[in-house]
Amino acid sequence: MQRREFIGLIGGTVAWPVASRAQQRERIHRIGVLVGPGRNPGSLKNLAAFVAGLEALGWKQDVNVQMDYRWADDDAGRARTFAMELVSFSPAVIFGSSTVATQALHDATTTVPIVFVNVTDPAAGGFVSSLARPSGNITGFTPFEYDICGKWLELLKEMAPRLTRVAMLGDPNNHNFKGFQKSFETAAKSMSVEWISVPVRSADDIDRGIRSLAEQANGGLIISAAAFSMSNLGQIVELAIGYKLPAIFWNRSQVAGGGLMSYGPDPVDMHRRAASYVDRILKGEKPGDLPVQEPTKVELIINAKTAKAINLVVPPALLARADEVIE
Repeated sequence: MQRREFIGLIGGTVAWPVASRAQQRERIHRIGVLVGPGRNPGSLKNLAAFVAGLEALGWKQDVNVQMDYRWADDDAGRARTFAMELVSFSPAVIFGSSTVATQALHDATTTVPIVFVNVTDPAAGGFVSSLARPSGNITGFTPFEYDICGKWLELLKEMAPRLTRVAMLGDPNNHNFKGFQKSFETAAKSMSVEWISVPVRSADDIDRGIRSLAEQANGGLIISAAAFSMSNLGQIVELAIGYKLPAIFWNRSQVAGGGLMSYGPDPVDMHRRAASYVDRILKGEKPGDLPVQEPTKVELIINAKTAKAINLVVPPALLARADEVIE
């Protein structure tokens, strides 16, 4: 018995201990969490935002929720194993961060509610019927549409006007690869830029693709949205700086980690907002009735130190438009 309860009882107070016991009997909801990337600073910060979002809505660990965390480390096999394990716990809802995590959860259950983040084109991936009416047991937050690839190329060329060749690194096992590839090809043709698509299945593909691009002058890199771009960030940044190649990413944490620039939504904000859908599902709403949400803000981040390291002077107009400049 807690000390305050004991004092209340011996003092003859009846209502307070009853209320306390009612609070103790508050139902604890189980929430599964499957994170696609490994425990890097970006993924940890994102997850912290999700947990903070839940706490702001009144959901606290070991008080009214029990949260089970699993990290897939960008490995589809691990993701499948952990997805099945989380489903076996019969949780009220599972939160999946990344396409790798969402795919594994989608394959593991058709009944347990799932809320995802960082899944490009979830309809094409077969996760939802449509953005407006997901219909099934899955809904969530998508970071961008494929046409953002044209914006990546436009910003990259503005940063380095002499660019004539650009390689886009993408994951061929991710359903978004073909969409980004098509958008990239269309944008490159309109800007008279030679386009090169580099499928990344391993770290060796990254090394070969970037080294090959660097064999000729005036090359640049687009790092499309996929798990490899986070787990192999150090390798990509080191090669890009070593060969003095301008590269654009999709996530602020990649620029904080040494990348030249990024253009995309704030992932921390998306994870925080995802907590609102988990909250609504815990309160009885169905994921199929909750429309997939798109970002409310897209931000441009520039690393001035990296620009200097590859002998680039950031155009004043680009600096003026940047939401943040990392010195």
